Amino acid sequence: MSGIRWGAVLPQGWRLDLGHLSDPVEQFEAMVTVGRKAEELGFDSVWLYDHLQPVQAEEETVFECWTSLAALARETRRVRLGQLVTCNSYRNPALLAKMAATLDAASGGRALLGLGAGWDQREYEAYGYPAPYPATGERLRRLGEAAQVVTSMLRSPRSTVEGRYYGVRDAVNVPTGVQQPHIPLLIGGSGEKVTLRLVAQYADACNLTDHTDPQFYLRKLEVLARHCEDVGRPYDDILRTATLSVFVASNEDELVRMMAPHLNGRTREELAAHNAVGTPKQLVETFGALVDAGIEYFVLYFHEATRLDSMRLFATEVMPQLT
Repeated sequence: MSGIRWGAVLPQGWRLDLGHLSDPVEQFEAMVTVGRKAEELGFDSVWLYDHLQPVQAEEETVFECWTSLAALARETRRVRLGQLVTCNSYRNPALLAKMAATLDAASGGRALLGLGAGWDQREYEAYGYPAPYPATGERLRRLGEAAQVVTSMLRSPRSTVEGRYYGVRDAVNVPTGVQQPHIPLLIGGSGEKVTLRLVAQYADACNLTDHTDPQFYLRKLEVLARHCEDVGRPYDDILRTATLSVFVASNEDELVRMMAPHLNGRTREELAAHNAVGTPKQLVETFGALVDAGIEYFVLYFHEATRLDSMRLFATEVMPQLT
């Protein structure tokens, strides 16, 4: 299991994890504090969601992803900086490439570019993006063209790409970034026909989410391997990542307390189907099985995120057993 790496998702408000703090400055500082602690505890990266308003309808703080990462670049020294994942509908891909290159320079070569087709129609419409909300097929076609634009612009100082939805014409992007050979592109999603083929064609990493069943990952990665063979790309060139929410506590009583607000009528087993739930010993087994299924990199959201106890417990008692 050598080489397994870990990322931490920071509290930024989308999951209603900053509402216990009333002052926006204090809220932002809480997010930064968790980022610094993740770096101190040995996480390889920190991540933010690319959402503009809370997952539910509450009027709560949500900090914008890319501007927050720019601030985090100057508040940290080692951790890489990623997004789960940038919604392609929200920014022109040429502008996004420029943003990623700027973040890479600001961080001394620590930027990751996560990209996805987007899914939150409610948010899309609330923020006035063009109606109607694009159907799934169109969003995926747009994602494919966007991947062409950003990969060109992050690998060459001058790009021309002609597409139906996006195009650049002799566009200059200097710097393209500072890390070599280029800023990594991660594509999020598990669609077998289109999304995983786009990963094989363009991405340096895939991101699969919200499952604890190893069979889910085995199937998706088998599909990815076939796409890689079809396009003539080595499967091992692609970093295989997974994102999970984590409920971890040192004993069962504390774990029950932590889970209770999130069950919403579900059993613990139902919650654990899509979240990593357990004591450190139990989670070593959970994540070990996912490593055996082919996952190399985990990006984790810890509940009660600003308290730091869960992240600290995981870093000291789970990560050393699997790294």
